[in-house]
Amino acid sequence: MTPFVAPEELARRVGRSELLRLGANESAFGPSPRAIGAMRDAVTRTSWYGDPESLELRAALAARHRCEAGEIVVASGIDDLMGLIVRAFCAPGDPCVATRGTYPTLFYHLNAFGARAEFAEPDADGGIVPASIVDAVARSGAKLVYVANPDNPSGSFAGQATIADLREALPDDVLLFLDEAYADFVPLDRLPPDAIDPRTIRTRTFSKAYGLAGARIGYALASAEIIAIFQKLRLHFGVNRTAQIGALAALDDDAFLRGVVAEVIRGRDDYHALAARHGLRSLPSSTNFVCIDIGTKQQAEAMVGALLEGGVFVRKPWAPPIDGFIRVTVGTAGERAAFAEHFSEALDRVREKAPT
Repeated sequence: MTPFVAPEELARRVGRSELLRLGANESAFGPSPRAIGAMRDAVTRTSWYGDPESLELRAALAARHRCEAGEIVVASGIDDLMGLIVRAFCAPGDPCVATRGTYPTLFYHLNAFGARAEFAEPDADGGIVPASIVDAVARSGAKLVYVANPDNPSGSFAGQATIADLREALPDDVLLFLDEAYADFVPLDRLPPDAIDPRTIRTRTFSKAYGLAGARIGYALASAEIIAIFQKLRLHFGVNRTAQIGALAALDDDAFLRGVVAEVIRGRDDYHALAARHGLRSLPSSTNFVCIDIGTKQQAEAMVGALLEGGVFVRKPWAPPIDGFIRVTVGTAGERAAFAEHFSEALDRVREKAPT
């Protein structure tokens, strides 16, 4: 099974040249103008390989996170880093604990390398339950735990104390993999402190708030010993030169990032209000998307299909208890207004077909 069907392919399936893209949690607000300018200037040297060590970018990231460059590795997004982590720390047959319903790309990496998922059950809104994770580790003997925080697809966020308590409740020989793809949408004082813990790997991306999804660039924060393992496994020229330059410029434009985060907050409020107008529940979100409760799994699937027929691309969570929701990325104000119209029409169609 293909992990994700791209919007380009979905558009072809419904005979459209393009869709209103609200399904992949890309940034509707683009990259920083500084990043665009830096990448444009770099295009003429595309004939050159990028620095395989990404040293300039790693130095800037180290300054931001108050760590050493040797405690950072740069890769082609968090999906690439997932593969490195699974290859490094999961032998064939090994379990990895993850909350049921969380970001599913991890499971494709586990399957590809012969490892397996051991599921912890989520809370009523799809978020993590630390005690459930600890129990799953004890039950399975897993040495790797995956937590997306904020979570995709639920949008939930576990604060500093919850993550610290989870880390301390896990055995010291269990590695905690914190996928922080959406961390830029969370106030800094609510995130775990920037302290390197040899028992934890934290991953970040430029794909979301920074608007560089197409450049494919992300990084991991971990101990120098863990980073040294990645250096033995990673594809050394896998991060393209232009992406490195764009990411470095994006880091230097905090004002642009703050503007994106502020607009995302406004957009989330719009989606919550839209759901409320239709008598629907929506989940609190610390990301650039919102989950809206359509009803049953079948109704949510029908809603995704009805929206697609109308030219709108959204996705839905894959597992209970939130598989009756759709997940919608925050678009621009114009895109949100267009979505509201399509949403109303599609919801009417789904409700008309719903059994009474």
